[in-house]
Amino acid sequence: MLDTAHRDTHPDTHPDTHHDTAHESTTDTLKRLAALLHPQRRVVHTGEVIYQAGERFENLYVLNAGFYKIVNLSADGREQVVGLKFRGDWLGFEGIASGCYGCDAVAMDTGEIWVVPYEVFMAACKVNPSLLQVLHAAMSREIASDRDSLMSVCTLPADARVADFLRYWAESLAERGMRTDQITLRMTRAEIGNYLGMTLETVSRALSRLARDKVIGFAEKGRRDVQIPDVGALSAFVQRCLAPVPVAVPAMLQ
Repeated sequence: MLDTAHRDTHPDTHPDTHHDTAHESTTDTLKRLAALLHPQRRVVHTGEVIYQAGERFENLYVLNAGFYKIVNLSADGREQVVGLKFRGDWLGFEGIASGCYGCDAVAMDTGEIWVVPYEVFMAACKVNPSLLQVLHAAMSREIASDRDSLMSVCTLPADARVADFLRYWAESLAERGMRTDQITLRMTRAEIGNYLGMTLETVSRALSRLARDKVIGFAEKGRRDVQIPDVGALSAFVQRCLAPVPVAVPAMLQ
């Protein structure tokens, strides 16, 4: 673990003006958090654990760069991927109520996180009330994302589930000003299957069908670089999978 800046426990004491958090870009929000909180910056690498389930809750983490997964243990001891996080997202909310983290947060590539002690954050909110708007907006996005993920797993057929996963990944990048015509999946097909409640083989077949239908392409065979000419085509593919299949009417009944 590498600290790239020391922690400053004295947040900006000048009250900020009102901000329209709902329409603020990820970059602008991060700039404001950096200016008001002066967080400790930490570089993380692939596979590095940010915190583990059961660990005492002390900090919230703001993601400035990289991709992260939230992992829980199932009843039989298997690891279950239960969440994906991108630049601008937060980690650690589940620890606020219970006093300890409820899952593992793991880096999927090299990135940077900002460590914000919870007590320091709450003190800063008294001086800069708009920080609470940022926190509430992040919590709201997390609730909506968890709801959408659950709906996808519970209601979509396998091929549509994979298409919806790629759509979500691409749109998450677009919201952060990143390219979406070619994305690098930071997860293996086994991990994608784990997250979507599918087998590795089913994920592979779904990706192959999407490629045959020219909804996606692969930069190189077997690689994680996925070409997405049109993100809207992924949504259209999901809708086609959900469309009812016409039932042939016997000629005698026509």
